[in-house]
Amino acid sequence: MHLVVHADQRQFSVRDSGARLDGSGWAGDAVEHRIGAEAGGIAIATARSDLVESSVTLLPGPPAVVASAEHVVEADLPVPSGRLVISGPADYPSQEKFFAVLPGRYRARVSYVPAGPPSTTWNEHEFGEHYRYVVELWPVPSPSGVEVLRQGAAVWDG
Repeated sequence: MHLVVHADQRQFSVRDSGARLDGSGWAGDAVEHRIGAEAGGIAIATARSDLVESSVTLLPGPPAVVASAEHVVEADLPVPSGRLVISGPADYPSQEKFFAVLPGRYRARVSYVPAGPPSTTWNEHEFGEHYRYVVELWPVPSPSGVEVLRQGAAVWDG
């Protein structure tokens, strides 16, 4: 599923529909890892506080790492309701996007792929590079921690 998400406050989330993220995932190394993992979902850091392109794909198992990705990070994503919500922090419920999956625990890999601006109106005065945030999900039987597979540049968001 291809999406354009309003990443207000330089982030958007992928979470279970029964959960709300409270920001507690942005502790420790989370800013450097660019992912805030919480019990109900993940917040994905973006290079811009703007409209950003993303894709969400459900797979049977872990895929190969996207060769062109500058940064790649994984975290667990429990989805007990079987309904994922993709949204920016300031989105109204009518702006949220939904994605149906089987209830369970998933591993979420987020790849930061350099891209041009989204094919919709975006804020040309906002600082930061354009990326496509590729989110790949697959079922896992047991929990794991956050893992950075490829660390991008330390200064990357404008």
